[in-house]
Amino acid sequence: MDKIKRNNLIIIIVAAIVIIALAIAAFYFFRKATEKEKEMTEVVAMMNFEKEQVEKEFSDLNSEFDGYTTNIQNDSLVKLLQDQKMKVQQLLNELRITKSTNARRIAQLRQELATVRNVMIQYVNQIDSLNSINKELKTENVEVHRKFQAATETVQQLSKEKETLNQVVSRASVMEVTSFTMVPLNSKNKKTGWFSQTANLQFNYTIAKNITAQPGEKIVYLRIIRPDDEVLTKSQSNVFTYENKNITYSVSKKIEYSGDALSDVLYWKVGEILPKGTYRAEFFIDGNRVGNFTFVFEK
Repeated sequence: MDKIKRNNLIIIIVAAIVIIALAIAAFYFFRKATEKEKEMTEVVAMMNFEKEQVEKEFSDLNSEFDGYTTNIQNDSLVKLLQDQKMKVQQLLNELRITKSTNARRIAQLRQELATVRNVMIQYVNQIDSLNSINKELKTENVEVHRKFQAATETVQQLSKEKETLNQVVSRASVMEVTSFTMVPLNSKNKKTGWFSQTANLQFNYTIAKNITAQPGEKIVYLRIIRPDDEVLTKSQSNVFTYENKNITYSVSKKIEYSGDALSDVLYWKVGEILPKGTYRAEFFIDGNRVGNFTFVFEK
């Protein structure tokens, strides 16, 4: 009996030892599993964080593309940047559907992102270079425009001065008739004081000295205007141009003018009844009115 008890006791002790061993083993494996799960949770969290960082880098790069493409005038460069932006968007879309645990693909996407960023840096350098050139060109353009404006103003000023000088010279070159007198003559070409005996009108005049006037052959036109404003003329075809109009003259004569003072005489043969009153004598040379005088018939 004692032997049976001893055997049972041994069995109980062995069973207890086995149970304790199993319990210890179960605790050990449970602890290991818990630690492994914790580690896996941390790894997944890190991988999620890594994915979020890569996704943020893609989004930031896209924003950078938007900032550059809106300020570029070069169509070719804009097209290249837009192509790269589309590539970034495609990679970003793929990243968003890639599992966080797919570390290999996320690493590949990050590498492709670095490649795109390097390409963009090259484009940005080109943009900066072009902007610098454009800035220099704008500065040069402003300077050229300023110089052109200054030159234009100078030319305009010189043109005005030239025009003023031309006007002065033109006015100075206009000849002038002075020392005018009218002498009534009878049929014997003698001076007469009787209106009824007047057969000719003698007009004495002097062309003043003018060294700025163009010398050479000139035609002197005399208009004798009656008190009723009618012009005395021998023919209606006796006209000359004055201020873009053909006007009638009474007497004309060719002279040779050297620039020195020149005294001369013109005659009008009276063949009509001349009314009493105040008459006007107007002299014209080279299309300019160079003298305007009055004389009176009273007797």
